[in-house]
Parts: sequence; structure tokens; C-alpha cells
Amino acid sequence: MKKIYFSLFLFVFTTVLTAQTKVSGVILDNSKQPIPYANVVFKGSKTGVVSNEDGRFYIESPDNYTELVVSFVGFPDKTVKLPEKVNYDFKVILTEGNALKEVKIFAGKTSKKNNPALDILRKIWERRRKNGLKMFKQYEYEKYEKVEFDMNTIDSAFMKKKLFKGMEFVFKNIDTSRVTGKTYLPIFINESLSDFYGDNENKRSREILKANKNSGLGTGDGVNMFIKDLYNDYDIYDNYLQLFDKSFTSPLSRTGIDVYNYVLADTAVIDNKLCYNIVFYPRRKNELTFKGDFWVNDTTFAIKKINMAITKSANINWVKDIYLEQEYEVLNDSIFLPTRDYMMSDFALRKKEESKGVYGKRTTLYRNFKFNEKKSDKFYKEEVNYINNEVYARSNEYWEENRFEKLNKDEKKIYAMIDTLKTVKRFKQLYSLVSILGSGYIEIPKYHLDYGPIFSTIGNNEVEGWRVRAGVRTYFGPNDLWRLQGYTAYGFRDNKVKYGVSGKWMIDKKNRIIISGGNRRDVEQIGASLTTTNDVLGRSYASSGLFTTGSNGKLTNINLSTLAAEIEPIKNVTFQLGFSYRTLKSASDTFMLDYFTDDTQTSTNSSVTQSELNFQIELTPKKKTIGYGVERRDVDNPYSRIFLNYSQGFKGFINSDFSYQKIQLYYKQPIIIGPLGRSTVTVEVGKTFGKIPLGLLSVVPGNQTLFIIDNTFSNLNFYEFVTDEYATLKWEHNFQGKIFARIPGLRKLNLREIVGIKGVYGTVSDENRFINASNLIYQAPEKPYWEYNAGIGNIFKVFRLDFAWRANYRDIPDTNNFTVKGSFGFYF
Repeated sequence: MKKIYFSLFLFVFTTVLTAQTKVSGVILDNSKQPIPYANVVFKGSKTGVVSNEDGRFYIESPDNYTELVVSFVGFPDKTVKLPEKVNYDFKVILTEGNALKEVKIFAGKTSKKNNPALDILRKIWERRRKNGLKMFKQYEYEKYEKVEFDMNTIDSAFMKKKLFKGMEFVFKNIDTSRVTGKTYLPIFINESLSDFYGDNENKRSREILKANKNSGLGTGDGVNMFIKDLYNDYDIYDNYLQLFDKSFTSPLSRTGIDVYNYVLADTAVIDNKLCYNIVFYPRRKNELTFKGDFWVNDTTFAIKKINMAITKSANINWVKDIYLEQEYEVLNDSIFLPTRDYMMSDFALRKKEESKGVYGKRTTLYRNFKFNEKKSDKFYKEEVNYINNEVYARSNEYWEENRFEKLNKDEKKIYAMIDTLKTVKRFKQLYSLVSILGSGYIEIPKYHLDYGPIFSTIGNNEVEGWRVRAGVRTYFGPNDLWRLQGYTAYGFRDNKVKYGVSGKWMIDKKNRIIISGGNRRDVEQIGASLTTTNDVLGRSYASSGLFTTGSNGKLTNINLSTLAAEIEPIKNVTFQLGFSYRTLKSASDTFMLDYFTDDTQTSTNSSVTQSELNFQIELTPKKKTIGYGVERRDVDNPYSRIFLNYSQGFKGFINSDFSYQKIQLYYKQPIIIGPLGRSTVTVEVGKTFGKIPLGLLSVVPGNQTLFIIDNTFSNLNFYEFVTDEYATLKWEHNFQGKIFARIPGLRKLNLREIVGIKGVYGTVSDENRFINASNLIYQAPEKPYWEYNAGIGNIFKVFRLDFAWRANYRDIPDTNNFTVKGSFGFYF
């Protein structure tokens, strides 16, 4: 009964206090079957929507209307009267009329021949580079962007949950979505103003942020970059649109004919221009496609307006709906420019209609276009460490004057609501819990410390047995110019205490000059990766993984000290000069690092003492980062990485044992192949010149855990192959469900298929074999070793299972010719 009263209250409240017309309902045919992709408009207006694949629709307007007009190819237009200003579960039944018997009805898959919609589409392709901003050499404009997050599908049972005890006041701000017809509660808003510059000749662009403001859940550049990562800019004329790390086929794509049905539905005069209306919908389910319609000019074949939404069967996680609108205005007789871009996404754990979730809504407005004003190459050069805190502290008066459009009443309330929420104890507890799970650290604000990472608290290996670890770091904020961190650990089998400490300080903000150093004494799995860095606290999962296979006693006691200085003179180009000093000794009675110290092979040494100078260059084009402090967080977008390391060992310096030179190259390249998914190619090569023992050789990284670890070989044991010269090639491709989507029975599971192959070639010199006094017989992959894998991803949305096979070296004792490994992850 209380639910009924609450529903009546909402109905009366929205009807009395707002002069709006709202209609949600379904469109059916004579047999009561839903009609998808029908046009629904308020009579006498330009406000319209397209019904979804289930025939359902929701439409609203701030003005008062009393009639709807519903149209679909093959049916006569139907005008229906609206009994109320707010109408829910409204049914519209279309009946076939005799007057339309000669009209060709497009049902199901449309023909690729003699289809006027496809003739228009081909004209769009011919003109795509002659329309909009791409027809100018240079362009610039002002841009206003507003992003809002709302909890949706709010009902009385949800509001009474104990989770919201003490926060009930927030539900006074409930409203109804104009796209879905669902109730929602605004909880966050972010606004930004910027100037955008583009050069089509040199294919360069730059966006200068002038102002940014949000409702308080996070500050400054971090929130702004998170939103830009979540909501990529897109161009509807491109063949593929990158949304939430997925490549959706654009309805204007040259490959669209193969994945979409197109119907020429209507013609109309819009802004004194004759336009065609084309409806599109997918040919198959479970593919990354849209449904919707667009209006296109009859002479320039430029898009005037487009509305599109993903289908519910699309293979994407945590997103139930994506809806996009773009509007263009006519600058003169032939130029159409973007004026408004709207995107709404419904984030939810499930795709069921009644499931609760969070709306993410982005509105982008454009104005003050200028053309063919050339800027210098220096202008487009991106600053290494851009800092302008003034843009995050603009006054309310500034925003009132410079916003492209005023905030509505709901948006204004968000700022006040969040300020109040931050004083509520319950909210602060929930916020802290989410922060801990996301960062892995527990904040101790009183002492400006973080405890963690909590996910490394417990470990296990054959030497230490069960191991516990505790660590802290200094934390005054995300943009700290310096940071200290350390940890201590204890093994219950070896009864030894381990520790690590490090510090880093950015002494120059403009060029990101950072000095760092530290010391670590611990038990380590050497050879967990081929390419080495100067991360003194870096310790692989292989060193103390909870879930492993086979025997792993090949662990080393390491005492490592480092000192380094780095600089980033050009964006995403880093140089580092470092010095390290280490001692290595076996941590196990069953494993030896011994080497001969004389040519007669009569004298041995069981430990290695080594000083080393190294120089590193790292290039990461198109990499995006958040923050400008001594530590920055990478934005999760694909980028290339080239890493070059040169190391020089000094014999006799601080009692060092060996003199050598080592050079290493690491190259990783992601490749997006439109609807076919994404490939990743990784190449590593390296060579050591000089005589070195086992502890300094390049060990081909095996994987004796039950989990997938990047840059390792799934079927190799630790120390199975050792080299002083090596080359590896790894290729992996994720089809993102392209194959399974065509298999009945598997289609609904939204599984994703992964295939890959890995290979390594390597040698060990005779002089390095000669000094080997360990209990390990050197084996190098002089005949290239390779393995291949096939995997199934997106199992229950979070789990991936890989099956890997050895292609050769299958007769080696105590090794695996076939392995099964898994991983957990949250991916769209």
C-alpha cells in the first residue's frame, strides 16, 4: 500500500509542479506484436523518438501537447490523443491500411539491392570528407561540456534500505528520464569550458581547458581526466566509434551495409532544407551495433540530426543502454556544423529492465566557430606537466556568465546536496570503502599516511611458507611532489624479517625531473620478466603467489639498493640514469647460484655482488595520464610503448664481481581492427656482452601460478630456459565476441574469444656455460620455443580462462605440455 501511495505522490508531484508532457508506452500491431524502430512525435513539434527493439518508447517535452503521431513504414500514420499530461504504459496499436498495399514493407533483413536508403548512404560516403569541420584546413571553437551521474530506477523499497540511513534527504531530488522514462536521482555533476583547435592538414589538435567545476566527489584534473577516459570523443562519419573500450560499427560506416538494415522512412523540410529520414537497425544480435535514425540533407548529404542507441544484446558489460544524439546547424547553404552532442549511458550489473543502475549523461555544446586561422607547430606541442589550478577555482559569477546554457533545477541541487552529504557519517564510510577497494590503500588522514596495498598482505612460497606483509606510504594528496613508502614482511617458515624502503622527489615540475632511491632486502623470484627496470620495491606475483603449480624452490635472497634521476623533456618521452648495487644468494637448499671463479674450475662462489650503471629511454606516444605530481596514474587507453635499456657492470667497484654490458629493447603495440577486435603485439630482444653467472643471466620468464601473467610463458617452469642473448615475440587477439555471436546457444552468454601465440629464441655463450657451478644445467631455446593459447573471456562478466599448449620441447621431464590458467578483471 505504501508503494501505491508513493507512486501516486510522484505522479501528482510531477503533474502539478511541472508544465511537462510525458508519455511512456509500447507500439503494437494488430496481433499485439511489438513494432520496433517506429517514429513517435508530439503533433505539431519536432520532438520525437524511435521505439526500441521491444517496441517501447518514452518521450517528454517541457511544453504541453495533447496528441502523438506514430509512424512506421508499411502502416498509415496514426494520431492518438493523450488523456493526461503524464501517461505511463500507454499502448498504441497500428493497423495496416488498404491505401498502403503498394508500398514496399521492410521487415527483418532489408535488401541490399534496389534500396533507396543505400543509395543515399553511398552519397554520404562520397561527401564525408567534404562535410562539417573536415572541409576546412584549420578550425577552432568554444566547447562546453556537462557530465552528470544519476542513480536510476528508484522506488520506495530502495529508499528504505539501511544503506541510506541518515541520507534520506537526497531522495527529494528524484526526476524522470526523457530517454527511458525511469526515475533517477542526480548524484554528481562536472562542468568544463575549453577552447578547441584543429589542423586537418597536419592532423593535429589541442584543447585548452579554461574552467572546470564539479560537485565535490574528487577534485581537479583527476576527475576531469577520468570523465574524458570514460567518454571518448567520437565522429559519426568514422567507420568505427570507440565507446567504453569497444569498437562499435557506425551506421555511416562503409561496412554498415553488412551489419545494418536501412529503411528510407520519411522526407521533411528542416531549417529550410529538404532532408531524408533513414531508420537503421542491426542485421544480427550480439554485435557492437546501434539502432536509431538520422536526417540527411538531400543535396550536400550532410547529417542534420542523428539518434542512436545500442541494442540490449550488444556484447558489452556493465552498460545496459547507450543513447546518443547529435545535432548540426546550417552555417550557409552547404556547411553543417555540430551544435549539440548528447550521450547517455545506463551502467548496471544486469541488463534486465527492472535492474537498478547509474545513468551517465554527457552534454556537449559548441559555438563561435572560426576557420583557416593557422597556428604554429609549437602551439600544438603538448606540455609535459600542464598545471593551471586557476581553472578549477573559477567563481560562481564566472560560471553564470560563461555557461552556454543555464543549469536546470535538478543540476543546481546537486552541488548543495553533495556538500550536505559530505557531512554525513554514513556517506563518508561508504565513500572510504569504495576508495579502499579502488586504490588498495586505507587512508590515515591524521598522519597523512596510506596503509597498503592491502591485496599484498598475505603470500606463500616454498622458502618462506606463509608470509605476511604490511606497508605504508606518505599521502598528502594525488599531486604530491614527493613520496616515501616502505614495507616489512615476515615468513613463518624461514622466520626472517624482510623490508623495503623508497623515496622519490620531483625537483622540477615543468620537465618532470625526479630523483629517487631505495633499498630492499627480500626473497625474490628472479627472472619473472626479461626487461628490467629500477623499481626498487617491485616484486612479482610469482615470488609469493597463493596459487601455484609444481615445485618452486628457485628463489633468491636479494639485497638491492638503487639511485636514479629521470627527466621528461618531451611529452611521453622519458630519460633515466640509474645506479644499482645488489647482492644475490640462493634462498633455498635445493637451488644454487654458484659459479667458478678460476679457469681451472676448482674455486667457487655462492653469492653475487654487483654494481651497475644503466641508462633508459621510454617512449609512450598517445599515453594519457592523470595528475601532475611525482606519481601519475595512467588512463586506461591503448598506447604503444618502446623501452630501451643499456646497463654497464663494473668489476671491482664496491667489491663487484663482473664487468659486462647489457642492452635490452621492449616494444608493445596495440592494434584495433574495428569490429574484429583488438590485437596486441609484444617484442623483446636483448644481449649481454661479457662473462656473467646464473644470477645475472636473462631468464626466460615461466609461469607456475594458476593465473595469467603478462609477458610470461604459460607452459614454462621457472629457470627452464636461461639466455644471455634472446628475442621473443608475443601476439594475442581478442575477437570480443565476434565469433560466438554467430553461434546459437552461445550467443546469449556474451562470451569473448581470445587466441595467441608466443615464441622465444635464445643462446648462452660458451664462456658463461664454462663458469656455471650451480645445480642447474643451462638450457637455451636455440631451436625457438613456442606455445599457443586459446581462451574464453567474459565468463560471468569477470572471469577469463586460457588453455595453452606447448608446440615443441614436449619431452622435458616435470614440465607441462598443457595448462589452464585464469584471471579476474572488470572490463566493458
